[in-house]
Amino acid sequence: MTGIANSQLLQAVALLGAAVLVVPIFRALRLGAVLGYLFAGVLVGPFVLGWFTDPEAILGLAELGVVMFLFVIGLEMRPARLWALRRTIYGLGLVQLAACGVALTAVAWALGAAPRIAFVGAMGFVLTSTAIVMQLLSESGELNQPSGQKVVAILLLEDLIIVPLLAVVAWMAPAHESSATGIPWLAAFTGLGCLLALLAAGRWLLEPLFRVLARSKVREVLCAGALLVVLGAALLMQVGGLSMALGAFLAGVLLSQSSFRHQLEADIEPFRGLLLGLFFLGIGMALDLRMVSEHLLFVLLGVVAMMLVKALAIYGTGRMLGDTHVEAMDRALLMPLGGEFAFVLYASAAASGLMSQEDNARFTAIVVLSMAFAPLARTAARHFMPKATRPVGRTDVPPCLTGSILMIGFGRFGQVVSQSLLARDVDVTVIDTDVEMVQAASDFGFKIYYGDGTRLDVLEAAGASKARVIAICVDSHSDADTIVDLSKESFPGATLMVRTYDREHALRMTAKGITAQIRETFESALRFGTMALVQLGASPGEADAIAEVVRRRDAERFARELDGIDWATAGLANFKRPRPAPWTTPAHQTRPSDTLP
Repeated sequence: MTGIANSQLLQAVALLGAAVLVVPIFRALRLGAVLGYLFAGVLVGPFVLGWFTDPEAILGLAELGVVMFLFVIGLEMRPARLWALRRTIYGLGLVQLAACGVALTAVAWALGAAPRIAFVGAMGFVLTSTAIVMQLLSESGELNQPSGQKVVAILLLEDLIIVPLLAVVAWMAPAHESSATGIPWLAAFTGLGCLLALLAAGRWLLEPLFRVLARSKVREVLCAGALLVVLGAALLMQVGGLSMALGAFLAGVLLSQSSFRHQLEADIEPFRGLLLGLFFLGIGMALDLRMVSEHLLFVLLGVVAMMLVKALAIYGTGRMLGDTHVEAMDRALLMPLGGEFAFVLYASAAASGLMSQEDNARFTAIVVLSMAFAPLARTAARHFMPKATRPVGRTDVPPCLTGSILMIGFGRFGQVVSQSLLARDVDVTVIDTDVEMVQAASDFGFKIYYGDGTRLDVLEAAGASKARVIAICVDSHSDADTIVDLSKESFPGATLMVRTYDREHALRMTAKGITAQIRETFESALRFGTMALVQLGASPGEADAIAEVVRRRDAERFARELDGIDWATAGLANFKRPRPAPWTTPAHQTRPSDTLP
């Protein structure tokens, strides 16, 4: 038992060591992290160092990285945004899918494959790797650009098309005639039922669930809830015969308008990154180098021909449907590879007898090599491509008047601050850890998100890196200190504004370089005193002048304290008791003291 445990620990250390050593080198060479993971997988796999003999076991676990990645993408794809992509999905997506399918089938047939095998091999290559393409888009910052959104829409369609493709493979199988005719219909109804169950759970159960978990104030419980939703949605789709990644994506879309989306994204991120890297390592291990050497000509010709033809089909489709040369070329360089769903399709075809194990291995090698070469080919080709220019004009004007603000804390102070910002039509993102406050704001039509601002990952998920101003309006001065320290180190481009707790806290913030800070009670108390003077008979102008004197003296005393003079000395040196002036009372008004007995 100890030997097994030690062996598993040794394998874990080997995987982590390979990733830590190889990936930074590839990133430094500007070859991308994906290619680094693939190379590391080949290195430690069964055909080089031989540290791992069962890459399928690694892939089974690592596929959860793809699942979590699609969940995070779904969180960014609100239903309205997804609906806006419908023309891309059912227009460009379908045309590209059909064009690539026909062209690649012809290539596989020309390479010597039988017609049925050529069709299955080609359609597996049509299904682009969602994990690799999304990672490349994320690394280049194009994920939220219009061109990136087109790619996301096409990948979504390809994830959906795996279901009818599996049904077609089952129908084409030699044993199809002897199979029960009711099974395909049963599978279709099962998949539809699971899909409807997921939509119903997302509509009525997920938000109340996370509200209950957030009230517990236990970070681990909320993190476990996020993992439960992601894996549960993936499992439900798998039971229905659909893609696990599709289930996670739909769960993310259903939670994209939730108040907890930033917190969920931050909780999932560490698992997503680690498991996604493990997935790419597993893909590299799955490359059968012996089979490649035995069928070297077929595999190399297949990789070059299928990548080239798929790129040409993607480019031609884009140009035909109105894309510019640069847009169509960029997408052609991004998507000329196979994907992880090809392994599912080929395995199903082999299990049904439609494809031999040798054909399965050959086409699998072609897909794996395309996944390794595509990022490298894209990096090399983009050096010779002209840069896409953004149109300059009114479309470049930001949607808000003064830039984006991330507000942390939505108590009484934050609510008052937000009124001025919203009156000026400023784009404000608000996070708070008070579940009741989040719910109450939602009831009044005001959208704020659940999130712990003392966590760097939550701040990043909430968009702190893009915010021009970070307004720290939390009640706790210790939490404010933590947020200030995180923000100054990680988001130096943002202006920090802080609600300070008292004079000591204000001094501490000023010492940290925070000039935009205000004590939460000072101005309100000063205003209260001004109103009291007016009630006692002073004119509004006189009361305001006195308030200004107090404000100026306080500022001078504050400056002395910053210079190191203790507060008592500074106060005594600055404080001069005003000479009492005769009280003037209008003839029709009675002094308050005159009414006392």
